Amino acid sequence: MSRQAAIVGWAHTPFGKLDDLDIESLMSRVSRAALEHAQVAPSDVDMISVGVYNNGLTPQGFEAALVALGEPALRFTPAVHVENACATGTAAIHAAMDYIESGRGRIALVIGAEKMTAVDSSSIPGILLSGCYRREEESPEGFAGIFGRIATAYFDRYGDHREELALIAAKNHANGVHNPYAHIRKDLGFQFCNEVSERNPIVAGPLRRTDCSLVSDGAAAIVLADQATAARLKRSIRFRARIHVNDFLPLSRRDPLVFEGARHAWDTARNTAGVSLGDISLVETHDCFTIAEMLQYEAMGLAKQGEGWKIVREGITHKKGRLPINVSGGLKARGHPLGATGVSMHVMAAMQLMNEAGDMQVPNTQLAGVFNMGGAAVTNYVSILERTK
Repeated sequence: MSRQAAIVGWAHTPFGKLDDLDIESLMSRVSRAALEHAQVAPSDVDMISVGVYNNGLTPQGFEAALVALGEPALRFTPAVHVENACATGTAAIHAAMDYIESGRGRIALVIGAEKMTAVDSSSIPGILLSGCYRREEESPEGFAGIFGRIATAYFDRYGDHREELALIAAKNHANGVHNPYAHIRKDLGFQFCNEVSERNPIVAGPLRRTDCSLVSDGAAAIVLADQATAARLKRSIRFRARIHVNDFLPLSRRDPLVFEGARHAWDTARNTAGVSLGDISLVETHDCFTIAEMLQYEAMGLAKQGEGWKIVREGITHKKGRLPINVSGGLKARGHPLGATGVSMHVMAAMQLMNEAGDMQVPNTQLAGVFNMGGAAVTNYVSILERTK
């Protein structure tokens, strides 16, 4: 138990189209800030875990070696780069936790970052398709095409629920207004999200622009420490559970409307933590597309299969609902710089648990859930977090 890793500090840049020239400058913005927030000296860091997806978004690879350029005191600290599609950030957290919990070190710095807007926008769909099974799932619209087909299949099976997708988008944009780090801080409203227009065109299948997450730049960092070290620091948030489940990469090998890997991850996480869904105060979930959030309602057990659309219509997932989901604005409003996303989601949850979320704060947050996935529910991570100090 004494080796169990806890979150003791964090840092976060704004997400959006940022002026930072490259991934190096983004990471340097959060490395020292996170250590200062944790009240940890660079010389005390035993390991650095860096999550960057890249795959052609920038020409510079070997990202783990860039951290010490922004913080020279980390020059001789072991550093590794982790990539696991859109769940890269959480994968980097797990790698650092494994390092601490194996007894190899006491303190780790985790950085998730992505520079997505430096390449021509026309090339981004093709780059992101490296996170799918390209042999079968090539699409000129990129991942929007894949989730557009999923949305079409869901509507064919369970009825047309474009309005509920618009309700999810409107909910998350309303929440994003209160997040100082969000890419879009504007309440777009249900009517705008629900109507197809010149400003909100169809992207793929039934998905409108407001149903799709944003191409963003950004970085987030977390400092992890073992329990003995965390006890001496200002903050400590432990993982009641951290679960990683993989599923088949090709959608043809599974029912694309049932996120079975996500369901298994949530079931295992709740059992490990010894809690029910009703015990969780809020969830940050991976709304890369509004249909993904709807399917995740079903995967986490909030709704029966085919009835996820009822949840947002009944207001259950609104900020003042029974289980607030994506009070940060989610990927939909906060943005989705791929490598940064999983780290950012954990920062958002940690802020809530420490009552440091400002205007985003949900009162009396006791347990926070995080679901971060790579691909169409191929790699699935669930964390259940609890404040211990």
